[in-house]
Amino acid sequence: MKPKIVKSEDEWRRELTPEQYAVCRQKGTEPAFSGRYWDHHESGIYRCAACGEPLFSSETKFDSGTGWPSFAQPTGPARVATAEDRTLGMRRTEAMCANCGAHLGHVFDDGPVPTGQRYCINSVSLDFAPKKE
Repeated sequence: MKPKIVKSEDEWRRELTPEQYAVCRQKGTEPAFSGRYWDHHESGIYRCAACGEPLFSSETKFDSGTGWPSFAQPTGPARVATAEDRTLGMRRTEAMCANCGAHLGHVFDDGPVPTGQRYCINSVSLDFAPKKE
């Protein structure tokens, strides 16, 4: 098991764009239908924008109609960590990169079979690596 990435907030602020920092480190949310990946259909892997960890495959991406990229499952069981989120008067499950702790979005139990889960992820928290032919 590789060591988790730990950096100071100053280091993260220097390495991430202001938008990435606001979402990944301050748990912000981009507006629906505004991110570069919500309507993205290329084959490949979606990686954590903060540390490069491979998080989601285009094979599990689906159109949820919510305006954010949605995935049925991560690339592996230990890639995405979850925690209870009670902000904004709601009870949700936060999704974070297990490698660096970056906030990705939230997980809901209204996804497609076989998982029944919808990982609703901010585009700004992701980088895309196209599948090599």
